[in-house]
Amino acid sequence: MTKAEALAAEVVPVLAQHAGRADADAAFPHASVLALREAGLFGLLVPAAHGGMGGDLADLVQVATVLAGGCLSTAMIWAMHCQQVDAVVRHADDRLRADLLPRIAQEGYYLASVTTEPAKGGQLLRASAALLAEEQDLVVRRSAPVVTGGEYADGFLVTMRAGPDAPPSQVSLVHLDRTQVDAQVVRDWDAMGMRATRSVGMELSGVAAGHQVIGPPGGFRQVAVDSMIPAGHLAWSSCWIGAARRALDELVALLRSKRRPSGISLNSDLVRHRLARVRIDLEVSGTYLLRVRDEVLRRRRTGTPLEDRGFQTRLDTLKVVSSELTFSAVDRLVQLAGATTGYLRDASVPLERFFRDLRSASLNYSNDRLLDVIGAHTLLDGAGSLD
Repeated sequence: MTKAEALAAEVVPVLAQHAGRADADAAFPHASVLALREAGLFGLLVPAAHGGMGGDLADLVQVATVLAGGCLSTAMIWAMHCQQVDAVVRHADDRLRADLLPRIAQEGYYLASVTTEPAKGGQLLRASAALLAEEQDLVVRRSAPVVTGGEYADGFLVTMRAGPDAPPSQVSLVHLDRTQVDAQVVRDWDAMGMRATRSVGMELSGVAAGHQVIGPPGGFRQVAVDSMIPAGHLAWSSCWIGAARRALDELVALLRSKRRPSGISLNSDLVRHRLARVRIDLEVSGTYLLRVRDEVLRRRRTGTPLEDRGFQTRLDTLKVVSSELTFSAVDRLVQLAGATTGYLRDASVPLERFFRDLRSASLNYSNDRLLDVIGAHTLLDGAGSLD
């Protein structure tokens, strides 16, 4: 067990303790986030030279999987923060990294992602709102229908059209500190699941310095392909798999205990077959997660670009597979556990919360959009390669 994984295991009881109340109230999990900050996990991906833990995406996958077993909403808040940190580490200029990374490592400075927009939904590589130049500064005025944890973020990474004359595909990624922006909540978050993420709608208005553009001006696509997309798919998939694994473990523990519901027999073929199907879903999604993780790490280590069509298909496939199979797994567990244990909100195993939370997985950067891309690639490549 790595140091990061051990730290995650230590804070999971805190996340689990507060998960039910945060879900019921649709409240940001302050106590759980504080525990992550105090453990230093907000600085997991910050290089040691800037005071962080110096972790990589393998550590992100490990820790996200563990944390999601305690509270999927809290794990997703943390994982999306790490996604932003990876972009800063790999693509910010020296000045911004020197300013920002020590704060992330030492203070637990929380970065929120602002990529959604009313005119385009979740299309990551396009933007409508344009940056406006004002002497040496950049004016940001932005509407975002979904900003995970935005009310409580210390800073934001915001996608903007590079300028008033730039096409929607020419996007810049801009950092805004909380002190530089007027951030107003314009829509509450009363969702079916992932309620503690507080993914509210926001209006942002602020001014950034020129060095706060991450990557080349108008060159967000490079940042997204190299960092934000692979880190995001790995982080999200890890969270979903971690939550579904915890649901299975908790139900199996109940079935093996004296508190086992009387209507469930461990000698039943149906019970064993349903458990087997759940285990198979999680084995398949977990193994594919590790396969894609290893490929990303290898490509980063060797300097191999991540934008070839075959790899992008595997990355998108990871997101689709993990989102569908983890929800399917928990759906099977609800059916197995029955109405009292599987469906009630106050059941000893919170399958109902896992079910609601994981229903969001296929909607988070919609699977429909990814299936369209995978299908287009398939028309060009057929079955592709297993290499």
